[in-house]
Amino acid sequence: MKFTAQQIAGILEGEVVGNPEAEVSKLAKIEEGVKGSLTFLANPKYKSYIYTTKASITIVNEDFEPEQEITTTLIKVQDAYKAFSKLLEYYNQIKLNKSGIETPSFISDSVSYGENIYVGAFSYIGDNVKIGDNVKIFPNSYVGDNVEIGDNTIIFSSSQVYSDCIIGNNCVINSGAIIGADGFGFAPNEKGEYSKVPQIGNVILEDYVDIGAGTTIDRATLGSTIIRRGVKLDNQIQIAHNVEIGRNTVIAAQTGIAGSTKIGENCQIGGQVGIVGHITIGNNVKIQAQSGIGRNVKDNEVLQGSPALAYADYNKSYVHFKNFPKWVKTISDIEKKLDGNS
Repeated sequence: MKFTAQQIAGILEGEVVGNPEAEVSKLAKIEEGVKGSLTFLANPKYKSYIYTTKASITIVNEDFEPEQEITTTLIKVQDAYKAFSKLLEYYNQIKLNKSGIETPSFISDSVSYGENIYVGAFSYIGDNVKIGDNVKIFPNSYVGDNVEIGDNTIIFSSSQVYSDCIIGNNCVINSGAIIGADGFGFAPNEKGEYSKVPQIGNVILEDYVDIGAGTTIDRATLGSTIIRRGVKLDNQIQIAHNVEIGRNTVIAAQTGIAGSTKIGENCQIGGQVGIVGHITIGNNVKIQAQSGIGRNVKDNEVLQGSPALAYADYNKSYVHFKNFPKWVKTISDIEKKLDGNS
């Protein structure tokens, strides 16, 4: 689709400086702008590129005044970065604006669904599933029996939502994610073998939850594994059975959380963090990447290391650790001198 500068300015409530009929059909970074592309300038470090960019339209802050000749049409707004983000969101809505049911796909006769849904080809939707308005389920996806999916939720291709799980409104489940697989429950027997413990609970995603590609969230043994409103999970994260993650917590890639651990609200957890089971992590906790958490954590703690220490203590200790070889040499030299004097 093509948009003119005037149309874009209308969406962003901005002012056109240049050709209002300038057209764009794609987005670009300012240093890589070509004819027919739209870009933006928000960081002063990139100011020089506005004089060389070939982009047809550039979004700038309203106080920007060029110091030399430019060829790009400007759209002046109060905050160029926020305006461009708004435009990206608008662009994404258009790009994902699919509707209808593609064939071949299987939808059980007992499914109920709202208005303006999209089901991509080769998808499977089981018995008694309830689907809200404006839901989009992309090709090759699986939705098991008795699943509930709220309004405006997007399930990207090759995702799996197992039976009895509940997905809230305005959620995004990215490709390859698995919601509701069995938790890792096995009991040893007298032969030293392991018998599977049935996992009969489910997973609940509340509203505005984002799940990254390849992330897995296990169903509860009993009850629910719960991901609260506004949680954002990166790619390739493992959430075990009966875990609960509090509102607006964000977790980076390759983190693993063992069973029955409770994580509070507004936490920030870095990549490759390992968290043991059956502990409680408070609100507003920050955990640095590659840390190992093996104890309960109070509100507002900042942790690093494995096993994790208070962030300030870790940094102090690390200074000593780096100097350890020097201290060993110093002690060795002293021992040699003492031996020589004996």
